[in-house]
Amino acid sequence: MGIREFPNGSARGKAATLGMRRSPDVSPRRLSDISPQLRQLKYLVVDEAIKEDLKWSRSVEDLTSASVGLTSIEERILRITGYYGYQPWAASYKRDERSRESPAPAEAQMQAGAEGSGRVNRCCWKCSVTQLKKICWGVAVVLGVCSSWSGSTQLAKLTFKKFDAPFTLTWFATNWNFLFFPLYYLGHVFKSAEKQSPKQRYRECCRFFGDNGLTLKVFFTKAAPFGVLWTLTNYLYLHAIKKINTTDVSVLFCCNKAFVFLLSWIVLRDRFMGVRIVAAIFAIAGIVMMTYADGFHSHSVIGIALVVGSASMSALYKVLFKLLLGSAKFGEAALFLSVLAVFNVLFVTCIPVILYFTKVEYWSSFDIIPWGNLCGFSILLLTFNILLNFGIAITYPTLISLGIVLSVPVNAVVDHYTSEIVFNSVRVIAIIIIGLGFLLLLLPEEWDVWVIKLLTRLKVRKKEEIPEGNGDIASGLPNKSRRTRPSMSSFAH
Repeated sequence: MGIREFPNGSARGKAATLGMRRSPDVSPRRLSDISPQLRQLKYLVVDEAIKEDLKWSRSVEDLTSASVGLTSIEERILRITGYYGYQPWAASYKRDERSRESPAPAEAQMQAGAEGSGRVNRCCWKCSVTQLKKICWGVAVVLGVCSSWSGSTQLAKLTFKKFDAPFTLTWFATNWNFLFFPLYYLGHVFKSAEKQSPKQRYRECCRFFGDNGLTLKVFFTKAAPFGVLWTLTNYLYLHAIKKINTTDVSVLFCCNKAFVFLLSWIVLRDRFMGVRIVAAIFAIAGIVMMTYADGFHSHSVIGIALVVGSASMSALYKVLFKLLLGSAKFGEAALFLSVLAVFNVLFVTCIPVILYFTKVEYWSSFDIIPWGNLCGFSILLLTFNILLNFGIAITYPTLISLGIVLSVPVNAVVDHYTSEIVFNSVRVIAIIIIGLGFLLLLLPEEWDVWVIKLLTRLKVRKKEEIPEGNGDIASGLPNKSRRTRPSMSSFAH
């Protein structure tokens, strides 16, 4: 149907037809094996109707195209029939497509370099934006820690003028810790993609205490000791505020960082660092100088001893927490602090009652209790503990610790205008030494490696700048000699 014969080539057409019919049975391996049949097909042409049906085919286009340069009927037949998979147009088409799609090597390298630089720029931009956000949040957290800590200290000092009951104030403020876990759950509901019920979240956080969760045995062995340390830390701090000024109390409490290092080095076998030993020595020297600043009076010595005891209880709390419980997630820490409030309600409530009836902490009527001051102090202390425990989620821990140090000058300014504190040279030096020791303790463990790398980079830069300067001087000398040579020649002529 698709092949017609010339009038004078009927026999040849029949022979070619017979030869082509035998090709499925006989599988020749070379083109010469079918060359007689191909010679007999020289007078064959392709029907125009088939050309119209096969316009999409590259074989017909290549067959009718003069630019391809076909010279033999064998190649035409093989192109039309696809004999033995011979499809040269497919290979050429693929090469054309590849040449169109794939750019030159230089262009590919330029595109790859542009894409790589774009990715690096995007990564750098994201990193810089993330770091900028962390720093901005860090500044906000530092201001919050500083204001809440100094504000609670000053408000406690003001409260004791009307309500002289430091242990009752400690008990009242500790009860507010019960709000930790509800506040954490609200944050979990608003932020987390997978919502959990309060009971499910509670059970998941209870795994922090062990496989069995928060049992009665775990409550008394792992929660109760920390409840006692929490109460002692706050009570000793508040009782010291009654004895000495808030500036000395706040700066002496910064020594807890040095005590944490010493206890961690002894109990937890942490890495020994000489710079932190120096910081601990600074803290001890500052305590001695602070005691000497007031002339070793009994009143000031008791107050300093109370603050040092409070800092020691705080350090013991942190080290034992790491030793017995390890590290806690945000939900686990919130649940733990709420459990401390439960312990405070169940087992510490009896102590303020005993102190009231023994008239150690006595008030004539409940109407004279400054409830506004008590609630304000409790809210500020709760804010301080929230920022201290959960601030690391949005900023760097070092920035949070700086807020405690910055509370010292704030309290000093307030004491300067509200009390009769005398900032003599000994007290100022003691404050500076303790603050310097606190800042040394904030250095990371690999700070010496970073300093060495920085010094080596500076040395390399200096070495690179010196040869460049010599090169400029050397390049200037030939220019001068070239300028002077013509003058010498003109003088000779």
